[in-house]
Amino acid sequence: MMKIGVIPDSFQVPFKEAVVLAADMGVKGLQPYVTKGEMAPESLSSQDRIDIKKFVDGYGLQFSAVCADFGMHFYDADVNGIKRTMDMMDLARDLGTNIITTHIGKVPDDENSEEYFKMVKAIEILGKYGDATGVSFATETGPEMAIKLRGVLEKADTKSAKVNLDPANFVMVAGQNPIEAVHVLKDYIVHTHAKDGVKNPDGTHTEYRLGDGDVPFVEYLCALKEIGYDGFLTIERERGATRMQDIQHAVKFLADILNRIY
Repeated sequence: MMKIGVIPDSFQVPFKEAVVLAADMGVKGLQPYVTKGEMAPESLSSQDRIDIKKFVDGYGLQFSAVCADFGMHFYDADVNGIKRTMDMMDLARDLGTNIITTHIGKVPDDENSEEYFKMVKAIEILGKYGDATGVSFATETGPEMAIKLRGVLEKADTKSAKVNLDPANFVMVAGQNPIEAVHVLKDYIVHTHAKDGVKNPDGTHTEYRLGDGDVPFVEYLCALKEIGYDGFLTIERERGATRMQDIQHAVKFLADILNRIY
């Protein structure tokens, strides 16, 4: 059965305070940003990592993944960016999860272009590191259609290049039904975000609390169940002045649907 998690940064409080809030809400997983601040690899010693995992375990939670998105475009990836991402993969393993997620930038249209080749190569390098360490490198769905993302992942010679599926990104940016995307990407999905929103007539997009946007959540979760996905639905609330209440609503909203479809 799928499990409910949350990005603790959505609470806009220090990490340990967010852990307590998440536990009180009844979620089971956490996916913190680890690109800067208190949870970044360079901020945590080996003992710090042990202590954080123990603290999280003590509240009956686990790390579903870590978010390693620091704005690197993978068609322009440099040595430092690759190394930094590898450090985050090591951190994920130390925290007890085998998944990192990140945006790779818009997949180039021309599969024969140098930019496309460089993107495949960067994914392949990190995927092979994941093959060796047991950590999946999961690309978050974003500006392109699912078939286009699958294409670039298929070209990378690695088993650890996977997908973090954000249904709202398909609705708000790519303009694709997330149910269709689930079936296109079914062999790659290892983690998901629970977010909602709409694409506006002028091409911009607006994020809403779960259930108030255009993501068809009942059908979407049924599609995930159909492909055998039993991982996390990690709540992400990036906007709004009532994030705490919106996250509480999201937990109940998802739990109600899961109780109906299982």
